[in-house]
Amino acid sequence: MSQGWSNWAGNQRTNLTGVATPATAQEVADAVSSAAERGLRVKPIGAGHSFTGIGLTDGIQLDLSKLSKLISADRRTGLVTVDAGMPLHRLNWTMEQLGLSLSNLGDIDRQTVAGALSTGTHGTGRDLGGLATQIRGLQIVLADGSIVDCSPEDRPDLFDMARVGLGALGVVTAVTLQAEPLFTLNAKERPMPLHQVMGDLDELVATNEHFEFFWFPHTDKTLTKRNNRIPNDQAAPLSKSRTILDDEVISNGLFELTCLLGARRPSVIPKINERAVRLMGDREYSDVAHRVFVSRRRVRFVEMEYALPREAVREAIREVGNVIRRDGLKVSFPVEVRFTAGDNIPMSTATGRDSAYVAIHMFRGQPFEPYFRGVEAIMRSLDGRPHWGKMHYRSAEDLRPTYPRFDEFVAMRREVDPTGVFTNDYLDRVLGPL
Repeated sequence: MSQGWSNWAGNQRTNLTGVATPATAQEVADAVSSAAERGLRVKPIGAGHSFTGIGLTDGIQLDLSKLSKLISADRRTGLVTVDAGMPLHRLNWTMEQLGLSLSNLGDIDRQTVAGALSTGTHGTGRDLGGLATQIRGLQIVLADGSIVDCSPEDRPDLFDMARVGLGALGVVTAVTLQAEPLFTLNAKERPMPLHQVMGDLDELVATNEHFEFFWFPHTDKTLTKRNNRIPNDQAAPLSKSRTILDDEVISNGLFELTCLLGARRPSVIPKINERAVRLMGDREYSDVAHRVFVSRRRVRFVEMEYALPREAVREAIREVGNVIRRDGLKVSFPVEVRFTAGDNIPMSTATGRDSAYVAIHMFRGQPFEPYFRGVEAIMRSLDGRPHWGKMHYRSAEDLRPTYPRFDEFVAMRREVDPTGVFTNDYLDRVLGPL
């Protein structure tokens, strides 16, 4: 008897033939082999935080919640190996106890390690790449049930591709990450007019280790965030009461109420956005890195995000504003803009270029397609690459030209999964059918 499953946002649903909950790599391998013998497709799932259908299957779902242990940690080298199903928030806490930090993180920590890596989670960092640039080794179960360890020294061809593997090459069961000694970030969050951010953008990115901003549509207002390292003994965290007020009461509770109001009366959204920065901005604190990188997100939404050549970001923001005005859209969620260094990972959205990431959101339940399609047309014209775990309408035909090693990845997919054990409709759309 089939059973239903839906993702965090509720926009992706599927009926499963069955669910397996393996606790070891061998149990994953056994489940993959058994499904393949029955002619069923297989997909691992973590937190279900992707907005695309990348994690869907009509066959056997592998629930990796039991595959979530710390395997080893070497404080001298900073190498940490964990099961693939460990959630990022547990990984961060575990490493803090060991006196270690990851150099860069995304702003949500509910995903599993493998899910975040497979979809290209990136964060923001002037000189840093996304999470996948910190991988030093992977353990993967392939379609034939074999368990393969790969690294720059062992199966380097597979390692190269699998760092951002989209779930197309196999089931990642363990990951070795390069950590560093625990460090502290000073966070300055300040409102700033959009025109000033655009005018000073190069300086803002160049003079801060981590810079991002949120632009509130229908206004000239932004909230800027500057995160920079300071000595650990200078940490000055927010008080518990201030944390609850800012992050729970205002950024989640009040924000959700304003989104509900905007969904019922879209005409009030511009006025709400005008007032939002006054409530959400202007604070400074310092804390252990992961507590600064990560934000609490309880309001449900759907999201599209594109990686652009860094020099294209001003035009992108200008044109997003034009789409909103032209189409008479009312958008309550801010537009988020972040920056990373380029990398050499074939299917990373930052491969070969320093990148700016532009993310747009809509409150769950509101019509999003006109906004997302209008913005996607802009991003395509600027050689944008869609985040693999966030909504988009692209296909293999038009993605191939923007990824220099696209065909190498497709060839690796055919080599390690020739019968399509790990495929689904989404992968067939963005990579082409096997």
